[in-house]
Amino acid sequence: MTATADAARSVATPSWRRAWRTFMRRGLTTETRTALWLALAAIAILVAIAVWPVETPFVALMMPLLVASILLGPRTLPWFVIMLMVMLTVAVTLQVEITARVVIATIVQFAMGSFVLATSFRRSRLGVGGMRGESMFIDLRDRILTQGGIPDLPEGWLVQSALTSAGGTPFAGDFVVASRRPDGSALDVVVVDVSGKGEDAGTRALLLSGCFGGLLSALPPEQFLPAANDYLLRQDWAEGFATAIHLSLDLSSGDFQVRTAGHPPAAHRLAGSGRWSVLRTEGPVLGLIEDADFQSATGRLGRGDALLLYTDGMVEEPRRDIDLGIDRMLGQAETLLRGSFDGAAARLTDALGSRDDDRAMLVVHRT
Repeated sequence: MTATADAARSVATPSWRRAWRTFMRRGLTTETRTALWLALAAIAILVAIAVWPVETPFVALMMPLLVASILLGPRTLPWFVIMLMVMLTVAVTLQVEITARVVIATIVQFAMGSFVLATSFRRSRLGVGGMRGESMFIDLRDRILTQGGIPDLPEGWLVQSALTSAGGTPFAGDFVVASRRPDGSALDVVVVDVSGKGEDAGTRALLLSGCFGGLLSALPPEQFLPAANDYLLRQDWAEGFATAIHLSLDLSSGDFQVRTAGHPPAAHRLAGSGRWSVLRTEGPVLGLIEDADFQSATGRLGRGDALLLYTDGMVEEPRRDIDLGIDRMLGQAETLLRGSFDGAAARLTDALGSRDDDRAMLVVHRT
């Protein structure tokens, strides 16, 4: 019965329709099928204008253009725009009366088509466009945030980070990379500030986060900043410099080493006295000087002690010395973190720094 019914349906369905379905399913890419459906929609609108020129607004042709600008890639979109512009010309000739309103609407629509066409040519440099290009960029952004994730730590350690970009965009020139040694004995964290801010520095931050993540897990602590410096020098970027602070922390003893490269110094809080001290270290900005030397500051985190690592956006403001900004930050930290370190990094970035600059904060606390 089933075979007989299927055979009957096969005979009832015209051969051209079966061929069309097969062609649509197998012979075309998803983008080409989308372009074909949009072209059919535009043709339907043009036919409606020809049959009912008064009732059908010829500006309806802009709807396929809008959808195409979102869904089509840079190879297909220019041809589709050109086709729509030809249809628009035909639609104008089908109008019962060419009024000033029709002329202005036509000019506006041609301008919109020209804008979409120019945008498609700019997208051709990337090779993808529309929603696909946006999803790729979002994936890259998510990867940089994942790089800054703090690995699982043994009981007694609390490490938190927070990032805030200039203007509130999801892309920033500040980033955090963390790695735990394979044997689990130590934690390495680096806080980096790439030249520029916001979206302008976001692409370099994406590249450097992946590179620094690999270097951090593969090299001894004393070799990380020299290797990062050599990498930036080889890139030969016009704005290729960056500042960084690197913390290497022994999770069993609490011993730590801090090295900086043109970066604001770390701050160390002793639980016994309740006071903060600044760990002054020297080192040039990454990407400017060959064979640079980076000095280290050492110490130990006891029970209740804490460390702050941050970028200059937390302490720098126009017409104010950075040391005053550090003093203000430590005073604010003493107030905000008294009694509880939960959400410490986020609370400090919300309360401090310039809203016109990227900000990053890392808080290390031994409970």
